[in-house]
Amino acid sequence: MLKKLILENWKSFRYAELPLDPLTVLIGTNASGKSNVVEALEFLQRIANGENIETALAGDKTLSSIRGGVELAARKGENEFSLKVLIGGEDNDYFYNIILGSSSVIWITEESIAIDKLLNHNYLTKSIFVINPFDQTYSSKPMLPNYQGHNLDIGKYLEELPINNIENPIENQDKKQKIIYEWEEQTEFGNKNLQIIINNFILPTLQNIHILNPIPSTMREYSRLSENLESDGSNIAGVLAALPDDKKVEVENILSEYIKYLPEGDIKKVWAEPVGRLKTDAMLYCQEEWKPGEITEIDARSMSDGTLRFLAILTALLTRPEGSQIVIEEIDNGLHPSRAALLVKILKEIGSKRNIDILLTTHNPALLDAFGSEIVPFVVVAHRDSETGESKLTLLEDIENLPLLLASGTLGRLATKGAIEKSLSTKKQSRL
Repeated sequence: MLKKLILENWKSFRYAELPLDPLTVLIGTNASGKSNVVEALEFLQRIANGENIETALAGDKTLSSIRGGVELAARKGENEFSLKVLIGGEDNDYFYNIILGSSSVIWITEESIAIDKLLNHNYLTKSIFVINPFDQTYSSKPMLPNYQGHNLDIGKYLEELPINNIENPIENQDKKQKIIYEWEEQTEFGNKNLQIIINNFILPTLQNIHILNPIPSTMREYSRLSENLESDGSNIAGVLAALPDDKKVEVENILSEYIKYLPEGDIKKVWAEPVGRLKTDAMLYCQEEWKPGEITEIDARSMSDGTLRFLAILTALLTRPEGSQIVIEEIDNGLHPSRAALLVKILKEIGSKRNIDILLTTHNPALLDAFGSEIVPFVVVAHRDSETGESKLTLLEDIENLPLLLASGTLGRLATKGAIEKSLSTKKQSRL
């Protein structure tokens, strides 16, 4: 699971940390940096799935670009940026860090994985992995640890090693051979463990980040049978229709159970089925009952935008692999405020049951109020520094006068009035 994202000189951020919990809510005004956070996770997901770093930023014929592409990936005035994530393992947590140089082109300066051991919330790290930034392969010369507190190249270490028995050069050579043997033995053991860490924790976690921004207009067409839901939800019908029969029944029953509370009328059933002679495409359908006893069958072309977005969010929660991280921008877009409580119920129930972590951004005061006070420790505020213009991330509960703010109104009301951002700005001015 992802536990933290750290941004350094990424887009509008100089330095920021985003803690990630099973449900994390990112709020902030327009242009505060929320989308930049989402795009950082999207970039990591793309390179973990094998995309070239330039393509991951600039896009190609099949992949949309991340806003600003290569030229605006690094903060203005900087020529290097880094992204770091803390990933939970069975016995340890691991920091994956990638540092990239950026100008008109982009290149990897350093890429590493470090073991993170927590002691009184102090990070004690030991680097265990380096990729050659020129050929993108594992380093062919791992480092020998604990020589005067540094990690040094084995060749340089042997050159500097003080072996002074001039009268017996054979003994000197034996000592060097012993050091080389111990180093190679340690390296072999480390590389074996490293592959386990990469294959079992690092890659699966980053690959299973799913950025979801459903676009209803793309969901109304026929879609090919497929395993994974696209970020825009366009292939929702193909994903549902391709599920194994027992799983398909289970997922469609859950969709039908939740969706019936969404419209004013009653949606009785939602399902997808293959169409055409070859049965390689699919369409999404539902049954509506607007008058008692009168059931109408329609397909996705007649469904409302809100219904389709709602179904895409549900489908992602129900079909993504367990342990995934789902990131949803403006989750409430197209959803009536009266249905905010229903959306919160779904996020909590399905996310918890399927062990799926959720990061969502929102402007909706109704949604914030629907979460209740229990969400406060998991709300992060994106805001701009009034002097430098850089984006910052602040935990809501770290705002000193939060109790006073909450005493004056609900979280949704505070967001509507801009009281949270105003408080952060006032706090800074009071320190000057």
